[in-house]
Amino acid sequence: MILTPRMTGCVIKIFTWILESRLIGSMLLYLLVKANLIHKLISFAEFKEPPTYVPTHPWEDLEEQEIKTIKPGMSPPEQVEEAMDSLPICPKMTENCQHSFQRWTIQDYSRAYTAREVTPLMVAERFLAAVNESSNPALQMSFFISYNPDDILKKAHESTLRYEKGEPISILDGVLIAVKDEIDCTPYPTTGGTTWLHKVRPCTDDACCIKHLRSCGAIIVGKTNMHELGLGTSGINPHYGPSRNPYDPSKISGGSSSGSATVVSAGLCPVAIGVDGGGSVRMPAALCGIVGLKPTFGRVSHSGVLPFNWTIGMVGVLAGTVEDALITYAAISGNLPQNQPNSLQPRVDIPLLKSKNTISNIKMAKYKETVEVTIPEIEVMRLAHYITIGSECHASLASRLEKLNTAELGWDARVALRVYSTFTSKEYLNAQRIRNRQLYIYKEIFKKADIIVTPTTGVTAYPIDSDAIKNGEFDYVNGAALIRYQIAGNFLGFPAVSVPVGYDKQGMPIGLQFIGRPWSEATLIHMAYAVQEITSHKKPKVFYDLLKKEQVE
Repeated sequence: MILTPRMTGCVIKIFTWILESRLIGSMLLYLLVKANLIHKLISFAEFKEPPTYVPTHPWEDLEEQEIKTIKPGMSPPEQVEEAMDSLPICPKMTENCQHSFQRWTIQDYSRAYTAREVTPLMVAERFLAAVNESSNPALQMSFFISYNPDDILKKAHESTLRYEKGEPISILDGVLIAVKDEIDCTPYPTTGGTTWLHKVRPCTDDACCIKHLRSCGAIIVGKTNMHELGLGTSGINPHYGPSRNPYDPSKISGGSSSGSATVVSAGLCPVAIGVDGGGSVRMPAALCGIVGLKPTFGRVSHSGVLPFNWTIGMVGVLAGTVEDALITYAAISGNLPQNQPNSLQPRVDIPLLKSKNTISNIKMAKYKETVEVTIPEIEVMRLAHYITIGSECHASLASRLEKLNTAELGWDARVALRVYSTFTSKEYLNAQRIRNRQLYIYKEIFKKADIIVTPTTGVTAYPIDSDAIKNGEFDYVNGAALIRYQIAGNFLGFPAVSVPVGYDKQGMPIGLQFIGRPWSEATLIHMAYAVQEITSHKKPKVFYDLLKKEQVE
């Protein structure tokens, strides 16, 4: 593990200046990489395995229990209807339900619209008022990088007219959905959490997943805040402010899909879309007390997503409930562009959550060395993932970074990119050999177990350092603790889901993670739903109730 303290303020500035100097910087980088065991475990290690460059998986009929298969060629609204048909009848939530905090769901919004209790336009107006309130000096939640009131109200008005005619497109019609600022979505620029990337890479069209959601009638309400270039785990962005945790605004929300997690946790949207390259959906979901779903690599089109990590990243869903995660997953899954290989277009199975038959004989393995199932080289895989994601990020930005004034980057982003620039082709190739080895190890585990169970993160949300708000922070120790259990989902392309299971002594959320075989999303959602049914939830300190007449204080 790297032997550096958590750095913020003047310390990170001085460290960055030294790191970027030609002579001393190169020596310091060599020592940092060596202290981090990269030389020992990867750079100069010998591997017999050939490299695996992309974690694609052939379709395999897993014979999952209590599922229904979506017919090929269905439109996103039709797939959403299939998902709705698989859900149990959800009773209308009432104000008298005090035994546990409950979030308004997609079904709640649709029922309210249909019953004329509220309109999409009214909800949009309340949303805009809430975002404005959350941005005042007393809160400074920094939920969004950009949102367009005129566009939101226009789309909400169109949805309201459809409900008045009794012709909503789907249950998602009029539902507010936020999008991580790593995904193309007109009329918004795609900044990647920077102040400059959108100037050299303009957004000209919606990403594929956004097109699917719009075709269902969903209202896209803006681009959420994120860790700059996805290069960190805290969610602290020096340009747009730290995405604060709704359970305690003095603490981090996790990254890099930080804003997407916080808007759902705070009640502004029942669902948000993120990108998971290193636990970037599941991590903030766990820290903010919501559900985070990362599908199998190739399940959801990556078209229109910034190419920071093309063999690791995957569009994912952040939702207040498992049911809402399933509905959104159904909307964006499959229907891949024609340029996508046919091998990556397997069938989409939907879990029958309404079934009275429980799934049985599910074998679970603990994600810990020497306990029930041995998973060797966990730290080696984490470092291999780090080299891979760093190399791909630097390669995708290299031509633009040459012309960029480094002052436009946050200090922690400058540190990360400087470290990434030192990774060699040999280290990248060795990392892919480790990927091949780990794929074999996990396939052997999945011969014995159906899913692997882990904590989602190694620590809960920690305090935001005041110096980090302006300058960012470099915190390798906490970052490694946050990410270590989530690597297999990204590096090996497995599906995974995080579901809230409780709170620490300070009242901060704790997430439980299920990792599954390729294409086993249905089983993972079954398991997450079972956990949800037996878990009580607490209301965040910052929460907006958009379906009530009065905002909750």
